Amino acid sequence: MAQIKHFLSLADIPASELRSILDEAHRRKRARSGFPKGGVDADAPFSGETLAMIFEKSSTRTRFSFDMAMRQLGGTSITATSNDMQLGRGETVEDTAKVLSRFVDGIMLRANAHATLVSLAHNASVPVINGLTDYNHPCQIMADLQTLEETGGDLSDMTLTWVGDGNNVAVSFVNAAAKFGYKLRLSCPDGYTVPGQTVEAARQSGAKIETTADPLKACKNSDVVIADTWVSMGDTDADKRMTDLADYQVTDALMRAANPSATFLHCLPAHRGEEVAASVIDGPQSRVFDEAENRLHAQKAIIAWCFN
Repeated sequence: MAQIKHFLSLADIPASELRSILDEAHRRKRARSGFPKGGVDADAPFSGETLAMIFEKSSTRTRFSFDMAMRQLGGTSITATSNDMQLGRGETVEDTAKVLSRFVDGIMLRANAHATLVSLAHNASVPVINGLTDYNHPCQIMADLQTLEETGGDLSDMTLTWVGDGNNVAVSFVNAAAKFGYKLRLSCPDGYTVPGQTVEAARQSGAKIETTADPLKACKNSDVVIADTWVSMGDTDADKRMTDLADYQVTDALMRAANPSATFLHCLPAHRGEEVAASVIDGPQSRVFDEAENRLHAQKAIIAWCFN
């Protein structure tokens, strides 16, 4: 019996396989030229197969992109929040995993705690895909890297700069750094840095990561500048975060410090005037809506990798 392929963390997947997923994302996107959005891919590889989608956190891009991904791949999806299920009424994650594995061909979970995802995958007999946890967000980074490659550059020649809260998205950029060879700069204030053990583990694997509290220094000659919301779902210290991160807004000045052709990325939803100036996110260097679209194409490739 073939080993189950879970997509939980970029740190756990060999670089060659991540490269093949990204290549497949590009290929499938090109192949859909001229197709209506609801049209099924010509090969319809997963006709008759179903993905269960469980949401402990609300979602726009994750929900719609995974649903449309399964439709375009020829399959179907079933969506539920944890409150729709016995999982929200005390049934264990372990039992949920075993039951759903009898009904569906794969499970995507958007979870509060990373431990919930790990437990689900450990007990499931079908592939489990990480749609986001409090620790990381690997699907987002695959879409981001696809977007950067569409600009015509080689990831291994790029310098990426993260500005602001060292959150779950930042962690996945750290995890991917050794896999794709880009240089990563992290500019986060004290108390908001990416966990040191995560950074060190990536460095031990060959990642080129620099840290500095000075966002202007971090952005100098960078090819990519990345921001994310300062207050995520579940954060209860919004006022403190707004104060502590106030000096980390991505402004026109930071973009001018970067290379003239630098790209701005943000996973959305964005808060103009907080983590990013409106003139940046709505300006010519922003690729945030290409980035959002590529969630669909990257996740189709992730599903294909898991299901095959």
